[in-house]
Amino acid sequence: MIRFLIRIAINLVTAALGLLLAGWIIPGVTLHIGGFLVAIVIFTVAQAILSPFIFNVARQYASPILGGIGLVSTLIALFLATLFSAGLQIDGVTAWVLAPLVVWIVTALGGWILGAIFIKKKLDSRGAKA
Repeated sequence: MIRFLIRIAINLVTAALGLLLAGWIIPGVTLHIGGFLVAIVIFTVAQAILSPFIFNVARQYASPILGGIGLVSTLIALFLATLFSAGLQIDGVTAWVLAPLVVWIVTALGGWILGAIFIKKKLDSRGAKA
C-alpha cells in the first residue's frame, strides 16, 4: 500500500513538473493557477488508465509502435486534461507536438529518478533494521 501511495505521489509530482516545464518553454501552452491542480490530477489519472490500455491494443494490433506508447498516452492524457480542466490550455500544432514530448520526457525521467531514490531509501531502511 505504501509503495502504491509513493508511486501516486511520484506521478503527481512529475506530472506537475512536466506541465510546468511545458508551460514555461513552449509557446501555446498556458497554465492557469486556478485549475492547475485539477489538470494535474486529470492528467495523472488519465495517464494511469490509458497507458496499459493503449499498450495492450498496440501489442495486439501494431507491435512496431510499442516504443511510442508513452507519447501517445501522454498526448491523449493532455487532451483530456485540456477538456476537463480550466488549468491547462494548449493552442497550435507546434504546441500539441512539443507538449507531449516534453511532459513525457519529464515524467519518464522523473519517475525513474524519484523511483530509484525511494527504492534506495526503502532498501537502506531495511538494511538498518536487519
